[in-house]
Amino acid sequence: MYFLFNSNKMLFLFFLMFSTMISISANSWFGCWIGLEINLLSFIPLISNSNNLLSSEASLKYFLTQSIASMNFLFSILIKLSLMKNFEMNNFISMMINSSLLMKMGAAPFHFWFPNISEGLSWFNNFILMTWQKITPMILISYYLNMKFLYFIIILNVLIGAVGGLNQTSLRKLMAFSSINNLGWMIFSIMISENLWMFYFFFYSFLTSIMYFFFYMLNMFFINQLFINNMNFMIKMNLLINFLSLGGLPPFIGFLPKWIMINFLMNYKFYLLTFIMVMSSLITIYFYIRIIYSSFLFNYFKMKWFKIYLKNNFINFINFISLFSIMGMILSTFIFM
Repeated sequence: MYFLFNSNKMLFLFFLMFSTMISISANSWFGCWIGLEINLLSFIPLISNSNNLLSSEASLKYFLTQSIASMNFLFSILIKLSLMKNFEMNNFISMMINSSLLMKMGAAPFHFWFPNISEGLSWFNNFILMTWQKITPMILISYYLNMKFLYFIIILNVLIGAVGGLNQTSLRKLMAFSSINNLGWMIFSIMISENLWMFYFFFYSFLTSIMYFFFYMLNMFFINQLFINNMNFMIKMNLLINFLSLGGLPPFIGFLPKWIMINFLMNYKFYLLTFIMVMSSLITIYFYIRIIYSSFLFNYFKMKWFKIYLKNNFINFINFISLFSIMGMILSTFIFM
């Protein structure tokens, strides 16, 4: 809500969106690079907060990592332009361009900055980092794919995203590892087609926005807050539904994009890759359930002075979204008949 009443933040938010449009509509690599730079310089003022030491640290870390990735990207495209006639270098250049873009979006094995930075950001900034900031690198990576390299990257992403979230107590770091896991699915979807990627990305953004809205309204940042807080039972139930939907459990709407992706994987005969991706999704569902398990089953004394008062409008809105999460899969079967 802070953004709505701050003209500076609104200006930088506009530039952030505008820079993405510049990058994805540019007709040269240099134009793409300029868009990425404007994007970086408009996101830093959004996340930096002089009153919060963690935010200041996060903005500095973000600037350094993105600068390295931008330098690598610019260096790669300059080599590509100067050695255009030498086709032997193409494989190496495509790996360099892909690597710099993977670093931009926080994909494994260039993911080390990603959970640390997410820890210092607010829920709204986390939402931008994990959704909007992925659009430009994803579109750019589709222009110059190195298939063999990216299959290895997909496996790394789904495994690191699944295993990395197991020992986390911070909800922001946990959602960051969940984002890394989903990046594996997204990279494969963009290798098939941009439409499939847009479909998967829309569902991922929708489900993460619900979770971030939940955590923002309940003012939660760590797992133990979920069972210390005196929450309404229906809110806990809705939290469970939306977490399972984000994990991609079959009756919920979050399973639909993963189901379509699994169909494509099987059609292309990627049996081992399908197995690894599905198993990693099961691990992510495990750590989602662990969060809910804490809030459902741990019997804490109700602290009367530590109560969150939520408006009926908020509870009704959450109930509606949870109904969509459950019913969405049934409705989608009518669409794809």
